Amino acid sequence: MINLFRLARIARTEFSDIVVATTVIRDKLRVVLEDGSYIDFWWSAKIPGRFAHHWERIHVDGTIYRHDNMPHPRWKGVSTFPQHYHQEKPDVVVESYLPSDSPEAAVRAFLTFARQTLISAKKAE
Repeated sequence: MINLFRLARIARTEFSDIVVATTVIRDKLRVVLEDGSYIDFWWSAKIPGRFAHHWERIHVDGTIYRHDNMPHPRWKGVSTFPQHYHQEKPDVVVESYLPSDSPEAAVRAFLTFARQTLISAKKAE
């Protein structure tokens, strides 16, 4: 079983410059970021290895970012299938760069991406 409380601690301590709050909701860790957006880190309690990590930014700038490994036939052509990455829009799907073998590494990689994205957004203002 994934230790969501340990992952929440990683988010709060290692990414305190962008993380405002963390909440564990059943099999999901929600991380609220400084711009009001949030990332949900989810691992299936029923299907070992199944995950989806989703950064919801629709209300901020109209984008979403999601790494997941749902074997949707539509994304068979992606080289990392079934793992894939929804880049800014639900229908823009490319190879996933997120580590899938370590929840800690996945959380760190996605929050590092979020940090870089937020820094770029501030510079563009």
